[in-house]
Amino acid sequence: MAAYFSLFIECLPTLLSGLEMTLFMAVLSLIFACIIGVILGIFSISKIKWLERIATFYIYVVRGIPLMVLGFFIFFGIGGGLNLQFSALTAAVISLTINASAYMAEIFRGGIQAVDIGQVEAARSLGLSYIQAMMRVVLPQAIKIMIPAILNQFITTIKDTSILSAISVRELVMNGEIIVARNFKPFEVYSYLAIMYLIVITILSLITRRIERNMSYDSRGK
Repeated sequence: MAAYFSLFIECLPTLLSGLEMTLFMAVLSLIFACIIGVILGIFSISKIKWLERIATFYIYVVRGIPLMVLGFFIFFGIGGGLNLQFSALTAAVISLTINASAYMAEIFRGGIQAVDIGQVEAARSLGLSYIQAMMRVVLPQAIKIMIPAILNQFITTIKDTSILSAISVRELVMNGEIIVARNFKPFEVYSYLAIMYLIVITILSLITRRIERNMSYDSRGK
């Protein structure tokens, strides 16, 4: 047991560096995914048919492609086929963004539809355009409803980053594999990875549950 913890202390700086990269990719990609998700969420409930079809097609295609295949396509396919110099990190963030944005679009669609349509009509009667009514009236209320779902998607995105070790991104799993290649102790190293993921995911899950409880208390108070 002493050797197990001694090895952990020895590996910790490299593992923390990988964890930092994992969280960086997850946060950055989720920010971009939220932006795309808002747009697609609005498109998906639009009365303009071609906008709705664009959103539906995007969500259908992206959700049907495994993340690893998407990462390979962007890094090797687009990068090699079009002779573009993508770094592994750039390709990973783009892949995570595209993948998460399809799910964020559904989250935003559900959140927007949860707001009483009468508020949109009231905002329109006051002279606001459809987009202004969405941005100023609907979205501020919808975001409160969507926060738990967004945090759950963030948790999923953190776990998804491990898949992109396949394109040599120096995230947590990739750094773990490098350590294993040096010391040939896969049981110990991969157990460290599992524990670190478990700690991060548990903290985020507890935060999500706390927010959900607070929201439920607020709704009862109203």
